[in-house]
Amino acid sequence: MASAQDQIGLIMQLRRRGIRDTNVLRAIERVPRELFVDPAFADHAYQDIALPIECGQTISQPFVVAYMTEQLALNDRHKVLEVGTGSGYQAAVLSHLCRRLYTIERYRELQKSAERRFAALNITNITTIIGDGWLGWPPQAPFDRIIVTAAAQAAPEKLVEQLKIGGRMIIPLGETRDSQSLVLIDKTESGLTETPTLSVRFVPLLHGRVKRP
Repeated sequence: MASAQDQIGLIMQLRRRGIRDTNVLRAIERVPRELFVDPAFADHAYQDIALPIECGQTISQPFVVAYMTEQLALNDRHKVLEVGTGSGYQAAVLSHLCRRLYTIERYRELQKSAERRFAALNITNITTIIGDGWLGWPPQAPFDRIIVTAAAQAAPEKLVEQLKIGGRMIIPLGETRDSQSLVLIDKTESGLTETPTLSVRFVPLLHGRVKRP
C-alpha cells in the first residue's frame, strides 16, 4: 500500500529530473497513482516506471506524465484534448490544471475503468468518448492544447486542424519505437513550428474503425 512518503519521494525525484513547475508537481501529488495501476503492481505505483494495464496498453512513467504536462504550459482557461485515455492517470493530472478536458479512448474497457476512477476522485471536468484518436473530436474543436499519448510517424492532420491558432500539441513521433521523441507543435498564424524534445517509447496510435460492443 502506498504511503505519503512514497508520494513525497516521487515528487523529489521529479524535481531532481528537472520538473520545475510547482503547479504540475502539485497536480501529480494530488492524484493517487495506485488507483490507476493494476492491483498486482500497486507496490510499484510510485516508482518512476511505466506499468502494464489492460488491453495491452501502459500507464506512462510519472516523469513522462509530468514532462508532457509541463511542456503544455496549461492554465485554468484552457480546453484540452487528450488522445489515448488509457488508465486515466494523465487525464486526472491534467484536470487539475485546465478548465475542461476531453479524452478519447479506443477501448471501452479502459474508458469505463477511467470514468469510474474519475468519479471516485470527484473529478468533474473530464468528458470521455470512445473513438478513433486520429480523427480528434470535431464537435468540441478547436482546442487550446492537445496531448497525444501514443506514437505516430507524423501528427494526424485532423488533430492539427483542431488546434487553435496560438495553441500547442505534444505528441510522440517516430518511424520506429526505438526512434520516437516527444515533439512540441506550436500553431501560429504563419504556420507550424515543430520542436523535438525527449526520447521516449510509446505504444502506437492506432487508426481505423473502433468496435463499440
